[in-house]
This record gives sequence, structure tokens and C-alpha cells, in this order.
Amino acid sequence: MTDSSSHHLKAVLQALFVTFLWATSWVLIKIGLRDLPALSFAGLRYLLAFLVLLPLALRPAARTRLRELPPRRWGSLILLGLLLYSVTQGAQFVSLVYLPAATASLLLSFTIVLVAFIGAAALHERPTWLQWLGIALYLGAVGLYYQRPSGGLGGATGGVTVGYIVALVGVLANALAAVLGRQVNRERSLDPLTITTVSMGVGSLVLFAIGLLLQGLPRLTLANWLIVLWLAVVNSAFAFTLWNRTLQELSAMESSLINNTMLFQIALLAWIFLGEALTPLQWLSLGVAVVATVLVQIKPRAAAKSTLG
Repeated sequence: MTDSSSHHLKAVLQALFVTFLWATSWVLIKIGLRDLPALSFAGLRYLLAFLVLLPLALRPAARTRLRELPPRRWGSLILLGLLLYSVTQGAQFVSLVYLPAATASLLLSFTIVLVAFIGAAALHERPTWLQWLGIALYLGAVGLYYQRPSGGLGGATGGVTVGYIVALVGVLANALAAVLGRQVNRERSLDPLTITTVSMGVGSLVLFAIGLLLQGLPRLTLANWLIVLWLAVVNSAFAFTLWNRTLQELSAMESSLINNTMLFQIALLAWIFLGEALTPLQWLSLGVAVVATVLVQIKPRAAAKSTLG
């Protein structure tokens, strides 16, 4: 195995580990939303994560690199923070107020379609025919998994128009953030920790301010504090830093499809911990999704070299 292949495989495994952590977030968020307002909850999570990272990111070398950044790079970090945290994460929390977790995660999975087109235009990371096949198989697996005898998405009932609109706004913001995040990390002018801290700082401060303005400061029980702290330290500060590291190696579309495996990880977690059994058809869809994920990681050597520059 070449060094390039080894680094790519390592990045894939790290990204899959991050998605597992993020899949557990959906369960914890649904529990926390029983007591906490969505925007204040989301803002508090990411603000605490930013405060955890800040001392690590204030090292002399990191401060020097930040001072030397041109305005365009600062603009990219600020925009990344607004898209990834203020809009995407804010929309995720709000959509989970109105929609089942399965339905919200299903909608989010369509991010990959937007990323494929935006990434090809903005980053010149054009999918191969195998990767297009992987996308098609993945979307087919999504549809297969959520087949219901009565039709529909995940059992959602009427009166959830707001949830669908908010979730779709989150999908668009998430796709733009995926492409921008790949661009920022691919340049390698900043380390992943600094990128995470700056972008999360901007996004979390805006999100927390909006939450305070619209919903006030939440009152947390001990259980709520444990949920928020776990989400902040492990599933945000650690996970987003590791994710940015993988974006140095993986293309925007590769990362997006790996991120989409959360849809099925959430289902597996529900089966293991909540006793929600899967049908044979759903197990089949999980297998198709695994095949799709593998196909998207396969690319000719020439294409692989062209995306690493």
C-alpha cells in the first residue's frame, strides 16, 4: 500500500469514527429538546466547545499564522463558521423539534447530491463514473430503507411544514459548508485545530446570541448539563477538529457520503439501545449503503493525484 493510499484509508476510518460520534448526537439532542429550547441548546453546545478549544488554539505559532492570513482567508473562515454552525447546526436542532430524527437525517442525506455538483464546479473535484454510481446506489438505499406500507418519510405527520423548510435550509448550508471546508483544509495554510476553533467561535457566538435573543438562557438540570458537556467536548470540540483533519485528504464528495452514513448508524443505534427492530428490507438497504460508500472511495490513480494538490 502506497503512502497516499495509507493516508486516504486512515482519513476514511477517522471520518467514520467522527460520524459515529455525530450519530449519537441525534439521540442526545432529542432527549435534551424535551427541556431545552432548540437555538439556545445548540448555541450553548458550540459555545462551550469553542471555549474548550480556545486555549489550545492560542499557541504562539497558531497566533502568528492567524496574523499573517490575508483578508480573503479570514473571510473564508468566517463564512465557514456561519454556514456550518450558525445555519446548519441551528437548522438541525430546530428541525428536530418538529420532525422525527429519522426524517430529519433522511433529508440531510441529500446533501451529497448538492456537494457533487458544487464541488465539481468550485473545487474541480469531478466524480468518476464509479462515484456517480455510488451516489445513485446510496440514494437508492435511502429510499429503500424508508419505504413504508403507507408511504411517506419516517412516519412524519401533518403540521410539520416548518420542520421541512428548516431542514432543507440546513441541507443547502451543509452542502456549501462541506465544499468550503474542503477548500480551506485542502490549502493546508492552517492546522485543523485552528480552523475548527476560529470557524466554531464565529458560528457559535452568532448562534448563541440568536438563541438568547429569541429564546432566552436555558435552565439546565444535571442531566441536561451532562448532555451539553458531552456534546460540546467530545462530539464537537474533538470530533470537528478530527473531521477537519480528514478534509485535508478526502474530497468534499467523499466526506459528504461518509457523513451520510450517519443515517444508517442512527438506525443501528436505535435498534441496539432502543429496541427498534429493522426489517429485512432495511437490513438490505444498509448493505447497499456500505457498497455505495466503498464505490465512492475508489478512483483512478491519476484522479487521486489531481485532488491532493
